[in-house]
Amino acid sequence: MGKQFAEIDASTREFIENQKIFFVGTAAPDGRVNVSPKGMDTLRILGSNRVVWLNLTGSGNETAAHLQESNRMTLMFCAFEGKPNILRLYGTASMIYAKDDTWTDLITLFPPIAGARQIIDVSVDLVQSSCGMAVPFMDFQSEREELMHWAEKQGPEKIEEYWSRKNRYSIDGKPTGM
Repeated sequence: MGKQFAEIDASTREFIENQKIFFVGTAAPDGRVNVSPKGMDTLRILGSNRVVWLNLTGSGNETAAHLQESNRMTLMFCAFEGKPNILRLYGTASMIYAKDDTWTDLITLFPPIAGARQIIDVSVDLVQSSCGMAVPFMDFQSEREELMHWAEKQGPEKIEEYWSRKNRYSIDGKPTGM
């Protein structure tokens, strides 16, 4: 059933790259635990122990708030087709903003997506698989385009205004660094 590995090997990488959705889990030392689904073309594997993902504008910014206090992060991938599998990447993460030097290099790894808010750089210290036999089969139809259309319609100025209104604090009142 479940196995643990020190790094992302070739078969794990292939599994991750074939998934249409992944889930991000974070928690500050106190307050609520957050689990967020992530989709679109927003994740890159940069090495056997390094993953980056593009965080897009959303109704909240819990991940950023949690990383201000605790850099622990778990990424989870589930097989919704084919052989059952659940894969978790455990590690520590850092937040990269457009004002940071590394943003310029990392943003080029992703297609241009309006509303790109942060890049999260994850240092993976444990890879764990589990059976996934209770995960249902589901068919992928297409990406949702509503977020992309909304962000394009807003434009950069209104997006920054939205961040100021909606993304500066978590639901627990913790600052997000925005």
